Amino acid sequence: MTIEILNDDAGPALAPRNVPEAMIRGARQRCPACGTGSIYRGFLSVAESCPSCGEELHHQRADDAPPYFTMFIVGHVIVAAVMFVEKAYAPDLWVHGLIWTPLILVLSLMLLPRIKGALIGLQWALRMHGFGGTADADDIVAEPAPTRR
Repeated sequence: MTIEILNDDAGPALAPRNVPEAMIRGARQRCPACGTGSIYRGFLSVAESCPSCGEELHHQRADDAPPYFTMFIVGHVIVAAVMFVEKAYAPDLWVHGLIWTPLILVLSLMLLPRIKGALIGLQWALRMHGFGGTADADDIVAEPAPTRR
């Protein structure tokens, strides 16, 4: 699936980028442009640019979406599993805590960087937030008015 970007000016049209491929590359924590360089310099700290191809990655604005999607997915998986285990085995409450607490932590820490990477890939493929070579309107900061003395 590719999405064609319409260009407002009379300049050359931008080549479409493959959205699913960019999201899969991002989910693998690789550069959405080349698929080889890492997008992270830390656990969730996005690198300024790709070490392989030089694609600037600092434009990304994943913000609160990755934790939200992570909580949504982990919550649905864990609640379904808790309900199944409770109905089938009816263990004590401490057993539930012993099982589900580590599972919630592991799933959350596994999914969070992959979901953030997929969202960065989506932003890159759709040329959002400066990935298209131009700044967004909210990225442009107006000069402060000169003060009179």
